[in-house]
Amino acid sequence: MNIMIVDDHPLFREGLKAIISRDDKFSVCAEAGNGLEGIQLARTHRPDIMLVDISMPDKSGIQMIRELKEELPETRFVIISMHSEADYIVEAFRAGATGYMIKESASAQLILGLNTVATGELFLDKGLSQEVIFKLLQSKNDSASEQDDPYSTLTPREQEVMRMLAEGLTSKEVAQQLYISPKTVENHRTNLMKKLGLKSSVELVRYAARLGLIDIETWAI
Repeated sequence: MNIMIVDDHPLFREGLKAIISRDDKFSVCAEAGNGLEGIQLARTHRPDIMLVDISMPDKSGIQMIRELKEELPETRFVIISMHSEADYIVEAFRAGATGYMIKESASAQLILGLNTVATGELFLDKGLSQEVIFKLLQSKNDSASEQDDPYSTLTPREQEVMRMLAEGLTSKEVAQQLYISPKTVENHRTNLMKKLGLKSSVELVRYAARLGLIDIETWAI
């Protein structure tokens, strides 16, 4: 099976490739150091399994999965991340991931995880707490009766504005980068906040972090 690795740390990618090479069922067909490059290479190579980090330049791993899962229905997506918090894990599976692994345990669990998702089953890192697993199961039950995540109701432009605002850019800075007026940015902000049910910039940052759009550790919230 062809494996693709997307992670912005070259040494970590090398470590994963060394582990994968121990099992002749798997081979690495491509690797990328950021989200945009990962999407482009995935469309070219159409790997059987993608190993994806969450926090990366350009696009997060969760954004990548959302963008590729319809185009590559046969590809299994496995998140390998330093984040062990329930919100990240729940959002990854909601996006379409079939596995979630913590980086510090990847060397011990990588081959097991690959073999598990290769058979069509879900893989969850064995080091995750019972609280995380409970929240994941609770989320699955809730999703059966809830509507789709409101993020999917945002237009592409609203999603773009949301990410930039959550990263700390002002309306004027967003306007300059997107070549639109500050007034248009404010209109987008008003609309997306209403759709998402958010009332403050702090809530916007936290929501974006939960989706994997930004790294919450860079904010003192």
